[in-house]
Amino acid sequence: MIEVENLTKEYGEFRAVDNISFSVEKGEILGFLGPNGAGKTTVMRILTCFFPPTKGRAIVAGFNCFEDSLNVRKRIGYLPERVPLYEDMKVSDYLRFVAAIKGTPAKEVKRQVEKVMDDCSLSDVSNKLIKAVSRGYRQRVGIAQALVNDPEVLILDEPTVGLDPKQIKEIRKLIKDLAGRHTVILSTHILPEVSILCGRVIIINKGKLVAVDRPENLAAEGSRRMFLRINGNAPAIEQALSRMAGVKSVERELTAGEDNGFVVVFDDEKQGRQGIHSMIENNRWELLEMRTMEASLEDIFIKLVTKEEA
Repeated sequence: MIEVENLTKEYGEFRAVDNISFSVEKGEILGFLGPNGAGKTTVMRILTCFFPPTKGRAIVAGFNCFEDSLNVRKRIGYLPERVPLYEDMKVSDYLRFVAAIKGTPAKEVKRQVEKVMDDCSLSDVSNKLIKAVSRGYRQRVGIAQALVNDPEVLILDEPTVGLDPKQIKEIRKLIKDLAGRHTVILSTHILPEVSILCGRVIIINKGKLVAVDRPENLAAEGSRRMFLRINGNAPAIEQALSRMAGVKSVERELTAGEDNGFVVVFDDEKQGRQGIHSMIENNRWELLEMRTMEASLEDIFIKLVTKEEA
């Protein structure tokens, strides 16, 4: 559905996007992550035909974003971070206006507007002025305007920013329901949102591609840590663990005033686990707790970005 090949965007001597390539399958929700200034918005603006790349190409629904931008625009819906709403219009009037300027046939406008208002739970506020509805409803109106032309591709930039927890939950459910019917690129700073909604994740930093994978695979790569709680002489146990083959580092962790918790980081997980089991058995230590510590997506994000910057 979307093919990005060797995409580069330069502003004079500054390279905002540096030779990145990725693809998005039909019906997929793709998380697009990166720190501020990473190049996310630049990529989204190229995909929405706001401006052309310096080098490379972007194909959306079979059409080149630079050479055939009108056909691309017919097939995409875009929700920018700051939603462009005409606040003195009623919700239904605004959506009819957007449907018309997006080229929806006149006989289809009413049906399409009613459909997106139903999908986005806007029917109760259809006759209210946009300035009179809550922030959550405005965000729904923004998503509805992106959907009103029934696009094949949706590009959503920070769709839950500034919302309260109830509104965030509602918007997330709405986005999740779009999977399969639409191909979605979701840019967000809320990393748990990516784990909840996205089948795959792209991380970019300083214009370069850092990682492309499923959230659970990224987490698995970073989960080379184990938490142990062992009854005994804590300094001696810590020293013994740190000397174990396959163990990179050991850190004491205090919990409820107890100092017998240890976080073990592996450089060879299989070897380290085997050695720890043998050591506990040979020393006849009283093992109170043993569990794998899965890295969060935030941990992986920070690790990858920090590594790239280094």
